[in-house]
Amino acid sequence: MSQNPTNPSDAGRSAAEQAADAAFQASEQEFEKLRADLDDAADRALRAQAELDNYRKRARRELEDERRYAALPLLRDLLPVLDNMQRAIEAGEKSSQAAGLLDGIKLVAQNLTNVLAKHECQKIAALGQPFDPAVHEAISQQPSAEHEPGTVTLVAQEGYVLHDRVVRPAQVIVSKSPN
Repeated sequence: MSQNPTNPSDAGRSAAEQAADAAFQASEQEFEKLRADLDDAADRALRAQAELDNYRKRARRELEDERRYAALPLLRDLLPVLDNMQRAIEAGEKSSQAAGLLDGIKLVAQNLTNVLAKHECQKIAALGQPFDPAVHEAISQQPSAEHEPGTVTLVAQEGYVLHDRVVRPAQVIVSKSPN
């Protein structure tokens, strides 16, 4: 009986050796496939971990913002009260008969201003400042030789910010060239 080897290097090798070599090659291929699958799974796990970390950071930022600006609706409701108190003070200053009432209203207004400041609600600086549409609302323009064009010359209603967000823009009158 003559063997007809298909591979010249298989000549002189027993069938068991050839079968062992074939099994070894198959196991090497299976090992490489498993290694590729493992690398792919490790990559997916790493990406999933990164996505989870990003989600946690985003959720933490959103929660901090929510806590930081939770008082915004309350402050929007309180500001008209403060405005009315300021108007009462101005009216009381024009009349000499209500000195005691005027002092009481001034005290309450100062107290309310202090409470707002305690909660990081601050007045927007406007008078004499360049007009900034992010924090000022122009209600009129007035020719002025004293001020450069685009300067706030009068504040009709105070504006307020909470931390870095505008609660209410300042309503202002802005200068323009005196043509």
